[in-house]
Amino acid sequence: MRSIKRLHEWATGRLVNKLNLLFSAIIILVVGSLTLISYQMLQKEAIGHSISSTSNNLKLVNQNLEDYVKEMEKRSLPQSNFDELSYAFVHEAESYSSKMLIEEYLRSIFYNEMDLEGIYLYLFNSGKYYEVKRLRNDITISTHEDTSPIEQPWYEEALQSQFNRSYQSLEFTTIEDSYQARAEEGYFAYHRVMRSIATRTPQAVISFYYNRNVFDDIVKDIPIEGDEQLFWLSPTNELFMASNQDTYMQLVDHQVIDALTDEHDGQYSYTIDDHKYLVIYNIGDKEGWKLIKQIPYTQINASAKQSLQFSLLIGIGFLVLAVLLVFIFASHITKPLIRLSTQMKRFSAGDFDATLEVVGTDELAYISHRFNSMVRRTNELINERYKLKLAEKNAVLKALEAEINPHFLYNALQAISTKALKNGQLEIVDMVDSLAMSLRYCISGSDIVTAQEELKHIGHYLAIQKARFGERLIVNMDVPEALTTIDVPKLSIQTLVENAVKHGLEKVSTPVTINISVRSEEHHVTITVENNGPAIEQEKLAEIRHWLAQDWEEALYKQESIGLVNLNARLKLLYGNESRLEIESDENSTRMIIILTRGGNRGND
Repeated sequence: MRSIKRLHEWATGRLVNKLNLLFSAIIILVVGSLTLISYQMLQKEAIGHSISSTSNNLKLVNQNLEDYVKEMEKRSLPQSNFDELSYAFVHEAESYSSKMLIEEYLRSIFYNEMDLEGIYLYLFNSGKYYEVKRLRNDITISTHEDTSPIEQPWYEEALQSQFNRSYQSLEFTTIEDSYQARAEEGYFAYHRVMRSIATRTPQAVISFYYNRNVFDDIVKDIPIEGDEQLFWLSPTNELFMASNQDTYMQLVDHQVIDALTDEHDGQYSYTIDDHKYLVIYNIGDKEGWKLIKQIPYTQINASAKQSLQFSLLIGIGFLVLAVLLVFIFASHITKPLIRLSTQMKRFSAGDFDATLEVVGTDELAYISHRFNSMVRRTNELINERYKLKLAEKNAVLKALEAEINPHFLYNALQAISTKALKNGQLEIVDMVDSLAMSLRYCISGSDIVTAQEELKHIGHYLAIQKARFGERLIVNMDVPEALTTIDVPKLSIQTLVENAVKHGLEKVSTPVTINISVRSEEHHVTITVENNGPAIEQEKLAEIRHWLAQDWEEALYKQESIGLVNLNARLKLLYGNESRLEIESDENSTRMIIILTRGGNRGND
């Protein structure tokens, strides 16, 4: 507890310690967060890459394995003279030529196939089988009397198969027939029942026993690292290849094999004794052979952990450097504050000459400068100028309090209206009320109003102008009820009406008609203010259009027609660059059109 208390006192005792702790904590948080996030991303990327690369690899290799199995079927089918061969199967015991035909057929299959350990041909008619083997560089053919092959499970499977075939795993099953290929290095057997074309009765069974040469050449394209395991299963889930049979039995016991879906590609995760494994598999398109690879998650995450360790080393180095820089800069920042604190203590103790040397132009230099100024001003006050300065300050305060603001004007206009009403000056009352309502509308906080509110304000504005121009001012409004609820910038329509009064009505002595209309188009809303006063000179019109077409930030520096330029800039800021102000003028009328785009920064529906 004492150590914690000392640490707390150290951390809160000085500003520099607070800064050091604050920035160090921020750096540690940032570095730790980035390291954790990068590890999670690397872990996720490692799993995704492992799944993607392994799936593609299994797919290609399984295609080659299925092609290899398919080639076994092609070997078992006589390429020509099947009728003669079928006849030889039946009459082999009594015809020497039939026997020679059978031997030649077997020898032709066996001749160039180095992956074959042996070929066995069992004849139902004679109850014997031919055995073909390679002895050094010579092919030997022998016959044996035996009926046990037709009693084997693989024969029943081939007999019932619609393709007249069966596959036999030699590494993981016990062989009980008299075929001796097991004594060699055979690991795979393919059996095919050969039937009579005419009667479909079985005549012979041909069996191929393969060694691992070709299979190993195909499977070596699958990298096996660390504790990864590889399994190859038949369409009926019979095991034909396993890098570790005990691991395969774990898959069976935990029903992982049964959990594989019928999809051609997929993955499955399971856990054994707190060890999590990823199983990626491929099911062949042709026969349905399954190629399965098991990868421990610890192995997948190994690269991510290695990257994490590397990142941690870099992060720790960066952290140490950053904390060192924090201490240096914090001390550099707080030194002027320490000097300022020391001088302030002197000042509070009555030393009114405690000034600071101002170095630099930053905020601390500004504070030091203001402190020195305060010291000087305090000395002036002490030197019998305090009362004078206080009086001057009170005078300034009273002037500020008496400053007229829009709210004061609004209240004053209300008072004038009440006075005029008491004296029966109704026209003055109307004018003052209109002016007061206009002023109140102008000082309201909202920058966006409804068209109905804007038009109501224009009514007050025009009431004042009516008092000036009388019957010479004619106003028509054509605004559908459905469009009175649209949003418009405050004082936008009033700006155009004011422009029409200033440049249209004030310059002639004849009546001028101002038409205000609102229309809804498919993609925008148009607000038109038209007057039949004097036309705008073409040179002046071109200049105004030029400024309206400029970038709105640049156009705001325009000193002439600032009201129109400002309105155009507001439209673009509030409703997007497609919204704008357009001006048309001819000898008959001048039209100013506000175009508010639908779907801009604000809704216009």
